Amino acid sequence: MSVQASTMSVQASTRTVRGACPQDCPDTCAFIYHVKDDKLVEVTGDPDHPMTRGGLCVKLKDFAEHHYNPDRILYPMKRTGPKGSGQYERISWDEALTTIKTKWTEIIDQYGSTAIMPHAYLGNQGTANGLTAGDAFFNRLGSTVAEKTYCESGSSTAWVMTVGPTGGLDVESLAYAKYIIVWGMNMVSTNLHAWPFVLEAKAKGAKIVVIDPFKSRTAKQADWHIAIKPGTDAALALGMMNIIIQEGLVDYDYVEKYTLGYEELKARTAEFSVEKVSEITGIPVADILKLAREYATTPPAAIREGVAVERCPGGGDAVRAITCLPALIGAWRHVGGGAVEMPIYEFPMSVAHVSRPDWIKPGTRVINELDLGAALTGKMKLDPPIKSVFVYNSNPVSQAPDAGELVRGLQREDLFMVCSELFITDTARYADILLPSTMQAEQYDIMVTWGHLYIMLNQPAIPAPGECVANIDLFRKLAKTMGFNDDYWDLTDDEWLTLSYDWSSPALEGITLDLLKKEGWKRLNIGMPDVRAPHAEGNFKTPSGKCEFKSSMAEGGNMVLDVWRSGYTEMQVGGYVDPVPNYIPPHEANTRGPDKSPQFPLNLISPKPHAFLNTQYGNETPQMKRQGEQRIMINPADAAMRSIAQGTYVRVFNERGNFEAKADLTEDVGAGLIVTNVGHWPGLNRTGTAVNSTTAPRHANLGQAGVYSDNRVQVEAIA
Repeated sequence: MSVQASTMSVQASTRTVRGACPQDCPDTCAFIYHVKDDKLVEVTGDPDHPMTRGGLCVKLKDFAEHHYNPDRILYPMKRTGPKGSGQYERISWDEALTTIKTKWTEIIDQYGSTAIMPHAYLGNQGTANGLTAGDAFFNRLGSTVAEKTYCESGSSTAWVMTVGPTGGLDVESLAYAKYIIVWGMNMVSTNLHAWPFVLEAKAKGAKIVVIDPFKSRTAKQADWHIAIKPGTDAALALGMMNIIIQEGLVDYDYVEKYTLGYEELKARTAEFSVEKVSEITGIPVADILKLAREYATTPPAAIREGVAVERCPGGGDAVRAITCLPALIGAWRHVGGGAVEMPIYEFPMSVAHVSRPDWIKPGTRVINELDLGAALTGKMKLDPPIKSVFVYNSNPVSQAPDAGELVRGLQREDLFMVCSELFITDTARYADILLPSTMQAEQYDIMVTWGHLYIMLNQPAIPAPGECVANIDLFRKLAKTMGFNDDYWDLTDDEWLTLSYDWSSPALEGITLDLLKKEGWKRLNIGMPDVRAPHAEGNFKTPSGKCEFKSSMAEGGNMVLDVWRSGYTEMQVGGYVDPVPNYIPPHEANTRGPDKSPQFPLNLISPKPHAFLNTQYGNETPQMKRQGEQRIMINPADAAMRSIAQGTYVRVFNERGNFEAKADLTEDVGAGLIVTNVGHWPGLNRTGTAVNSTTAPRHANLGQAGVYSDNRVQVEAIA
């Protein structure tokens, strides 16, 4: 048989199924599963999808093989060794569920249901199997409510306070911009499929500016990299606005018609002279002047806002200040002008119908997931104490701050922990009961899409192996086990997904679940990228209908809405909130910097990895080779002071913890700054620890976001 005939034969015996990427990434790529004899043989991108265009990122190079990793959990298991040992034996689903019911019943009888706490995030980005998959169950159980603020909560709160729940600039419309600022985002690694639209604009003459503390892969492809000190973004944005106002570069007509609080903003920005901003940010005066003038005078001007901006004490106000910029210069008037943070707001989701917040009993306590370590060890005084934790779609031992404190809490012998997982992760090693979860090619879901404007369906392509179950089925099992007999638990998957969206919304006109089953994805009906300018005439979704330089939600200094929910994110704001954005300095830079405490002189930031998705794929050999081992980028001057040579191992530490990494001496980071990627599995590192052993468990000023970039450490060579 000829090679051509052989290839045709294989193709003829292979069927294809449409799907969508499950990862917590703004791109949400359209998949095509290739299946032969019920085995997934390949996963490719859908070439017809206008946004992802058939390409997949490096993280998905071996996605088919990922499903067949021999280390995968395929059956329920119970712990047989000490907590953290990873020693388990197979049990039946009946035994697992009976054990859970027995333990939980004992806890509820003695301490009450709030002694149980779930912990989940976006290890899967599905509507049915993702962040809120277990909310209805735990609300019905009466457990502690887990506030989920790992990512985007501060940014989203700030965005909504300023322009309302709007998708803002269409990412595809970046192709029509003439001046693009990528602010706090490494798009080449974390938003790859939006980058071609930036390059398209560049080919037509647009200037690309990247504002980032270090020279990332994205910064290296830009026309201009502006190296800013971590946590000082608000000062730069306020300084830019001061220059724009002082030099008369304001679009006064747009400001008068479509904004609120200009005079108050003008007064606030006057506090930020270019000299003061230069001192705060480390950016030369000439560069700040040039940036402000170019941005204000090169329409259409666009800003792609990254999540990294929120990861400091004043991160919320930094996002507010950045989001004020487009209205000040009238950038929203133009196709390709404005800003984009998270387009998810355009999706008519009705998650409350399925997450059932109405089942939450009045007065039920709320604990932020980033505070889990303190909650478990007694640093947070709780009555009743947390006696059981249920973890799914999350790996907090790697991803949560102050990981050492969390591990100490998980080691408690009186803590009953259940974990639904794909692998025995660093978190799962502490579980008493492990439950096996499906992977994406084995489950059915509408994917949550927070980086573009296409609704996407994932259909199961292969049977689930062993006794793995999708999260939606897991919580049905648990509900029946606990004796819940509400009709809710009998909803079919299609009924569940139908309830999750408002299909009568104009954005979904003509789009049905049946159509998605046939075609896989559809663009929302909100205008095409070559004509879409959603705020050319205002129409902001704020209480005033205007871009609010002075937030009406914070009128009087306190948020009108203590808790604001938008589908998949819970954001709580407590205490004083200035109605006008301001600069809040980094905490550790002020209290532990070189001038205050030379013990920890270096600022450590931990951006996302290129080959992992948070910790996902961090245990896959091909991806580990692509990413490389844990390494620290350090400026040669800082290395020389510590007798650190290229490629040698170093210890990074502060009073919270430590980890070891290989030194990479590079001018891509400035003096006083070191950079390492989050996502490496601590258990696969040299010391069993990783970067979040050093990060602080404090919160930003908005949205209870984490302050991962406000982290002072010392580095020493390992003898």
